[in-house]
Amino acid sequence: MPPAIAAEGLVKKYGDVIALDGLNLSVPEGTVFGLLGPNGAGKTTTVRILTTLLKPDAGRATVAGFDVVGDAERLRSHIGASGQYAAVDDHLTGAENLEMVGRLYHLGTRRSKERARELLDRFDLGKAADRPVQGYSGGMRRRLDLAGALVANPPVLFLDEPTTGLDPRARAGLWDVISELVAGGTTLLLTTQYMEEADRLADRIAVVDHGRVIALGTADELKDQIGGDRIELTVTNAADMEAVRHGLAPLAVGDVHLDTTAFRVTIPVSGGAASLTAALGHLAAERITVRDAGLRRPTLDDVFLTLTGHESSETTKELSR
Repeated sequence: MPPAIAAEGLVKKYGDVIALDGLNLSVPEGTVFGLLGPNGAGKTTTVRILTTLLKPDAGRATVAGFDVVGDAERLRSHIGASGQYAAVDDHLTGAENLEMVGRLYHLGTRRSKERARELLDRFDLGKAADRPVQGYSGGMRRRLDLAGALVANPPVLFLDEPTTGLDPRARAGLWDVISELVAGGTTLLLTTQYMEEADRLADRIAVVDHGRVIALGTADELKDQIGGDRIELTVTNAADMEAVRHGLAPLAVGDVHLDTTAFRVTIPVSGGAASLTAALGHLAAERITVRDAGLRRPTLDDVFLTLTGHESSETTKELSR
């Protein structure tokens, strides 16, 4: 079957700034496709083009079989979208927000009301249906926004950083809703800066930087691309970190990474447990005190760091606490 979402050579410029530089995508029907990348990488621009909100300067894209430029008007009734911030009217109730969306989709007054109640119950908002949205919590607002994207029961859904600003419990609840949607056959393109979110939800992931796809595959395939195991050491004295870097460089199969905030050193290795034993023996001989040590597989954060040159915003935020 043809892909639910396809993009070939998308280019978008804002003056001298190149937001997209020949981006290519292919998303099979009924799957979750994750777009990862640092701020300014082109993720949101891609979503805006695929949802007909922007026209590309070059290239072509189709969604649900419709050209995003030539068939934009017809395409809009086949997609749903939820942006980084909940697009809801604070002065309307939850039910009124969804009824308004239904009327915009030309569902008619009666069907709009029915659909609103169906979705409010599905998203555990039934008890708050007749309350003004200005009294909703952040998690409730995000769920209402996602419900709005589903009013017309679209086959393709775009979520641009849907869990930004949510606490862990609200985020996990939204993940469950997303999983249910995809199990029902919805195709989902998800942009996120939360690595755990992409690892859990996405069937395939594209890492985007400077407007191009620089890596593509499943989460495990991307992890395999950057090597095998990692030794992760935490020392008690920041002054020892450079000594650790130089002393353990012979064991490394890539760059040794220092996290000066957490006193953490990460060394990519190929020797597994033997490499960890050798590293600890060397540090003991040098009388460098190690507070914690372990051997682990790469994470998507490691992929992000290796491919883009810096941590994801989620990692940076955690390290700054």
